Amino acid sequence: MTGAMGEIATVTVDPARARVYAEGWQSWSATDVYPATAPPQPVTSRESLAIDFQYGHAAPGGVFRGTGLLAIDPGDGGPVSVFGAPGPSSRVPVIHAALRGTSFVVSADGCVVGPRGPDLAGALGEWAGSFAAMAGVKGLRAIPPVWCSWYSFGPEVTAAGVAESAGRMSSLGLPVDVVQIDDGYQARIGDWLTPSGRFGDLPGLVARITDSGRRAGIWIAPMLAGRSSELYAAHPDWVVRSLGSGDPVYAGNVCRDMCTALDLSCPAAAEYLGGVLSAMRDWGITYFKIDFCYAGAYEGARHEGMTGVEAYRLGLRMIREAIGPEAFLVGCGAPVLPSVGLVDAMRVGPDIAASWEPAGSPQHPTMPSQRNASRNVVARAWQHGRFWVNDPDCLMLRPAAARRADWASVVERYGGLRASGDEPGQLDDWALETTRRLLVPSPLDPFT
Repeated sequence: MTGAMGEIATVTVDPARARVYAEGWQSWSATDVYPATAPPQPVTSRESLAIDFQYGHAAPGGVFRGTGLLAIDPGDGGPVSVFGAPGPSSRVPVIHAALRGTSFVVSADGCVVGPRGPDLAGALGEWAGSFAAMAGVKGLRAIPPVWCSWYSFGPEVTAAGVAESAGRMSSLGLPVDVVQIDDGYQARIGDWLTPSGRFGDLPGLVARITDSGRRAGIWIAPMLAGRSSELYAAHPDWVVRSLGSGDPVYAGNVCRDMCTALDLSCPAAAEYLGGVLSAMRDWGITYFKIDFCYAGAYEGARHEGMTGVEAYRLGLRMIREAIGPEAFLVGCGAPVLPSVGLVDAMRVGPDIAASWEPAGSPQHPTMPSQRNASRNVVARAWQHGRFWVNDPDCLMLRPAAARRADWASVVERYGGLRASGDEPGQLDDWALETTRRLLVPSPLDPFT
């Protein structure tokens, strides 16, 4: 739960023109610049509350919440006010803004700093520079263009499918540098070195990729443990437990399994995960996409007494040590501010999808869709080149994708990391030409 909220400021605004930037908790959490009179839609999904919100609960109705960062443009020509964490610490402050007549009443449950600037982009950039310096950000690296198996094959990916797609990339002249194997190669979440029946020789596939002159990449959810996994069956003492009931914390239904959080403050659990990642590195993998990272920051009972944020940052440092300094590390489903200075690139929005609108009713703002992905990518553009390389998610340009030209434009303008999610054989002439043009190493200059 949040700590005690205390009022920290009152900002006079023009309600008809004022705007509020409210930072979300993790990669997929809804983040936008909202009109003052139109706060974010209510969240009702159990999964979204568990996954997308710090402490597992949303803001009260009609209240803007920034997780570590909130900014108010008063809309009357006055300066933009930023309320943000001064730097990485043991927890991320929760910041609320409630419109009361012609003023926003701002409250927080922790220390925040309040720079001001003439416009929203400038004010956020000034705050970001200070935060990044405190987090030790330096020497950002361009990320080479990537192909990811998920959006072509999903969890039913096969070694043969990846190899065939890699061959088509060459014949079609797609400038892919990294072939990233996504979810589906492993038997269960946590049993990463036990292959599924579709991947009898994963090291052999990695060798085929690297022998072709490309880099090999892999997806892994290192901070999760599936309740059906051999890992959990053998080591139930390696997971984070609720401070109340003592049960394993609920980390969502992920990849066909109910999951809990691996406790990386436990030396044995950290040694296990380090061994998994070191083995993958020794196969020749040099690009690691770590997903569902929010689980590492859950509050709960751990082997060592520490906050969720402290445990998460400890885990990221351990992961970096295991994969080595030269490997690329890409965060996803990851707490935003606690990750600054510890990853090379970061997903900044929900998953892309072939549809514009998210599936289901109500249509939650964190679910996969072009609408939700585009919103976050544009809103968080200022983070690129300051915190890391922004990852908007993959190009999806197959003919079946709705509004595919619009998504290509968003990636081209704000893309940062460039990746394709299409099976090359699915692409028509326009999609092939556009994919060839957009698959370039990521730029590093901040988007403004």
